[in-house]
Amino acid sequence: MKRVGLLGGSFNPAHKGHRAISLHALRALDLDEVWWLVSPGNPLKPVEGMAPLAARLASARRMARHAPIRPTEIETRLKTRYTIDTLTKLPRLFPKHRFIWLMGADNLGQFHAWRDWRGIARQVPIAVIARPGYDRQARASPAMGWLRRAVRPAGQAKNWTRWRLPALVLLRFRPDPTSATSLRAADPAWHRRFSSSPSSNRAAIVHP
Repeated sequence: MKRVGLLGGSFNPAHKGHRAISLHALRALDLDEVWWLVSPGNPLKPVEGMAPLAARLASARRMARHAPIRPTEIETRLKTRYTIDTLTKLPRLFPKHRFIWLMGADNLGQFHAWRDWRGIARQVPIAVIARPGYDRQARASPAMGWLRRAVRPAGQAKNWTRWRLPALVLLRFRPDPTSATSLRAADPAWHRRFSSSPSSNRAAIVHP
Protein backbone atom coordinates (compact mmCIF):
# COMPACT_ATOMS: atom_id res chain seq x y z
CA MET A 1 0.00 0.00 0.00
CA LYS A 2 1.35 3.41 -0.96
CA ARG A 3 1.17 5.96 1.87
CA VAL A 4 0.08 9.34 0.52
CA GLY A 5 -0.48 12.69 2.20
CA LEU A 6 -3.06 14.99 0.63
CA LEU A 7 -2.57 18.74 0.85
CA GLY A 8 -5.43 20.67 -0.67
CA GLY A 9 -5.48 24.34 -1.47
CA SER A 10 -5.59 27.13 -3.99
CA PHE A 11 -1.77 27.38 -4.30
CA ASN A 12 -2.26 30.99 -5.32
CA PRO A 13 0.74 30.83 -5.69
CA ALA A 14 2.55 27.74 -4.35
CA HIS A 15 5.40 28.76 -2.06
CA LYS A 16 8.16 27.61 0.28
CA GLY A 17 5.70 27.16 3.13
CA HIS A 18 3.76 24.51 1.18
CA ARG A 19 7.00 22.70 0.39
CA ALA A 20 8.27 22.87 3.98
CA ILE A 21 5.00 21.50 5.39
CA SER A 22 5.03 18.67 2.85
CA LEU A 23 8.64 17.66 3.47
CA HIS A 24 8.05 17.65 7.22
CA ALA A 25 4.91 15.52 6.80
CA LEU A 26 6.82 13.08 4.57
CA ARG A 27 9.31 12.46 7.38
CA ALA A 28 6.96 12.60 10.37
CA LEU A 29 4.30 10.34 8.83
CA ASP A 30 6.64 8.08 6.83
CA LEU A 31 4.88 8.92 3.56
CA ASP A 32 5.80 7.76 0.07
CA GLU A 33 4.43 10.92 -1.55
CA VAL A 34 2.50 14.09 -0.90
CA TRP A 35 -0.11 15.08 -3.48
CA TRP A 36 -0.93 18.76 -3.81
CA LEU A 37 -4.59 18.99 -4.80
CA VAL A 38 -4.65 22.28 -6.68
CA SER A 39 -8.27 23.33 -6.35
CA PRO A 40 -10.28 24.44 -9.39
CA GLY A 41 -12.06 26.81 -7.01
CA ASN A 42 -12.04 26.95 -3.21
CA PRO A 43 -15.65 27.50 -2.01
CA LEU A 44 -14.35 29.36 1.08
CA LYS A 45 -12.18 31.84 -0.83
CA PRO A 46 -13.26 34.78 -3.00
CA VAL A 47 -12.99 34.48 -6.78
CA GLU A 48 -11.45 37.94 -6.98
CA GLY A 49 -7.66 37.67 -6.93
CA MET A 50 -7.67 33.97 -7.79
CA ALA A 51 -5.19 33.24 -10.59
CA PRO A 52 -6.10 30.84 -13.42
CA LEU A 53 -5.76 27.17 -12.57
CA ALA A 54 -3.02 26.65 -15.17
CA ALA A 55 -0.82 29.31 -13.57
CA ARG A 56 -1.39 28.00 -10.04
CA LEU A 57 -0.61 24.46 -11.20
CA ALA A 58 2.57 25.61 -12.95
CA SER A 59 3.72 27.42 -9.81
CA ALA A 60 3.06 24.25 -7.80
CA ARG A 61 5.10 22.14 -10.22
CA ARG A 62 8.03 24.51 -9.97
CA MET A 63 7.92 24.59 -6.18
CA ALA A 64 7.64 20.78 -5.95
CA ARG A 65 10.65 20.01 -8.14
CA HIS A 66 13.17 17.40 -6.93
CA ALA A 67 10.90 16.22 -4.10
CA PRO A 68 8.36 13.37 -3.71
CA ILE A 69 5.58 15.91 -4.12
CA ARG A 70 3.06 15.56 -6.94
CA PRO A 71 0.93 18.58 -7.87
CA THR A 72 -2.31 17.54 -9.51
CA GLU A 73 -5.56 18.96 -10.84
CA ILE A 74 -7.34 15.70 -10.17
CA GLU A 75 -10.29 17.54 -8.62
CA THR A 76 -10.96 19.02 -12.06
CA ARG A 77 -11.00 15.50 -13.50
CA LEU A 78 -13.26 14.24 -10.72
CA LYS A 79 -15.46 17.35 -11.00
CA THR A 80 -15.29 17.89 -7.25
CA ARG A 81 -15.04 21.18 -5.37
CA TYR A 82 -15.56 19.89 -1.86
CA THR A 83 -13.04 17.81 0.04
CA ILE A 84 -15.62 15.29 1.21
CA ASP A 85 -16.53 14.48 -2.41
CA THR A 86 -12.86 14.14 -3.42
CA LEU A 87 -12.16 11.81 -0.51
CA THR A 88 -15.15 9.67 -1.42
CA LYS A 89 -13.90 9.15 -4.98
CA LEU A 90 -10.13 8.81 -4.49
CA PRO A 91 -10.13 5.36 -2.82
CA ARG A 92 -12.15 3.96 -5.73
CA LEU A 93 -9.52 5.21 -8.19
CA PHE A 94 -6.55 4.19 -6.03
CA PRO A 95 -7.51 1.09 -4.00
CA LYS A 96 -3.83 0.34 -3.24
CA HIS A 97 -3.22 3.74 -1.64
CA ARG A 98 -3.77 4.87 1.93
CA PHE A 99 -4.47 8.57 2.37
CA ILE A 100 -4.01 11.04 5.22
CA TRP A 101 -5.26 14.62 5.02
CA LEU A 102 -2.72 17.36 5.73
CA MET A 103 -3.71 20.84 6.85
CA GLY A 104 -2.22 23.84 8.57
CA ALA A 105 -3.47 25.02 11.94
CA ASP A 106 -5.19 27.94 10.17
CA ASN A 107 -7.41 25.47 8.32
CA LEU A 108 -8.26 23.60 11.51
CA GLY A 109 -9.53 26.91 12.87
CA GLN A 110 -12.17 27.04 10.12
CA PHE A 111 -12.60 23.32 9.57
CA HIS A 112 -16.14 23.44 11.02
CA ALA A 113 -17.15 25.56 7.98
CA TRP A 114 -16.16 22.82 5.50
CA ARG A 115 -18.94 20.74 3.98
CA ASP A 116 -19.51 17.58 6.07
CA TRP A 117 -16.29 18.08 8.04
CA ARG A 118 -17.20 15.28 10.43
CA GLY A 119 -17.56 13.00 7.40
CA ILE A 120 -14.05 14.00 6.31
CA ALA A 121 -12.71 13.05 9.74
CA ARG A 122 -14.43 9.68 9.46
CA GLN A 123 -12.94 9.08 5.99
CA VAL A 124 -9.24 9.70 6.62
CA PRO A 125 -6.82 10.51 9.46
CA ILE A 126 -5.89 14.19 9.70
CA ALA A 127 -2.44 15.63 10.37
CA VAL A 128 -2.40 19.27 11.47
CA ILE A 129 0.85 21.20 11.05
CA ALA A 130 1.42 24.18 13.33
CA ARG A 131 1.44 27.65 11.75
CA PRO A 132 2.63 30.82 13.51
CA GLY A 133 -0.23 32.79 15.04
CA TYR A 134 -2.94 30.17 14.51
CA ASP A 135 -2.44 27.63 17.29
CA ARG A 136 -4.78 29.29 19.80
CA GLN A 137 -7.53 29.73 17.22
CA ALA A 138 -7.16 26.11 16.11
CA ARG A 139 -7.33 24.69 19.63
CA ALA A 140 -10.41 26.78 20.45
CA SER A 141 -12.25 25.90 17.23
CA PRO A 142 -15.56 24.00 17.18
CA ALA A 143 -13.95 21.23 15.14
CA MET A 144 -11.18 20.75 17.68
CA GLY A 145 -13.78 20.55 20.42
CA TRP A 146 -15.32 17.58 18.61
CA LEU A 147 -11.98 16.02 17.63
CA ARG A 148 -10.20 16.47 20.96
CA ARG A 149 -10.74 12.86 22.02
CA ALA A 150 -9.45 11.69 18.63
CA VAL A 151 -5.99 13.26 19.06
CA ARG A 152 -3.12 10.77 18.80
CA PRO A 153 0.40 11.28 20.21
CA ALA A 154 2.84 12.83 17.73
CA GLY A 155 5.32 10.11 18.64
CA GLN A 156 2.98 7.56 17.07
CA ALA A 157 2.45 9.53 13.85
CA LYS A 158 4.06 6.88 11.63
CA ASN A 159 1.38 4.38 12.74
CA TRP A 160 -1.46 6.41 11.20
CA THR A 161 -2.59 3.60 8.88
CA ARG A 162 -3.58 1.57 11.95
CA TRP A 163 -5.58 4.27 13.71
CA ARG A 164 -9.29 3.95 14.27
CA LEU A 165 -11.14 6.93 12.81
CA PRO A 166 -11.65 9.73 13.52
CA ALA A 167 -7.99 10.38 14.32
CA LEU A 168 -5.96 13.57 14.41
CA VAL A 169 -2.28 14.22 15.09
CA LEU A 170 -0.69 17.61 15.76
CA LEU A 171 2.75 17.98 14.18
CA ARG A 172 5.22 20.67 15.19
CA PHE A 173 8.34 21.87 13.42
CA ARG A 174 9.96 25.19 12.66
CA PRO A 175 7.50 26.53 10.08
CA ASP A 176 8.26 28.74 7.11
CA PRO A 177 6.45 32.09 7.58
CA THR A 178 5.83 32.59 3.84
CA SER A 179 2.19 33.17 2.90
CA ALA A 180 0.43 33.36 -0.46
CA THR A 181 -1.30 36.56 0.67
CA SER A 182 2.01 38.37 1.21
CA LEU A 183 3.39 37.07 -2.09
CA ARG A 184 0.35 38.35 -3.99
CA ALA A 185 0.59 41.72 -2.25
CA ALA A 186 4.24 42.03 -3.29
CA ASP A 187 3.57 40.88 -6.88
CA PRO A 188 -0.12 41.01 -7.88
CA ALA A 189 0.72 39.92 -11.44
CA TRP A 190 2.80 36.88 -10.40
CA HIS A 191 0.67 34.51 -12.47
CA ARG A 192 1.73 36.13 -15.74
CA ARG A 193 5.13 34.48 -15.38
CA PHE A 194 3.42 31.08 -15.46
CA SER A 195 0.56 31.66 -17.89
CA SER A 196 2.85 31.32 -20.89
CA SER A 197 4.93 28.51 -19.42
CA PRO A 198 4.85 25.29 -21.50
CA SER A 199 4.29 23.30 -18.31
CA SER A 200 1.10 25.23 -17.59
CA ASN A 201 -0.52 23.68 -20.64
CA ARG A 202 0.20 20.07 -19.74
CA ALA A 203 -2.27 17.88 -17.90
CA ALA A 204 -1.30 17.13 -14.32
CA ILE A 205 -3.68 14.33 -13.51
CA VAL A 206 -2.37 11.81 -11.02
CA HIS A 207 -2.33 8.30 -12.46
CA PRO A 208 -2.09 5.09 -10.40
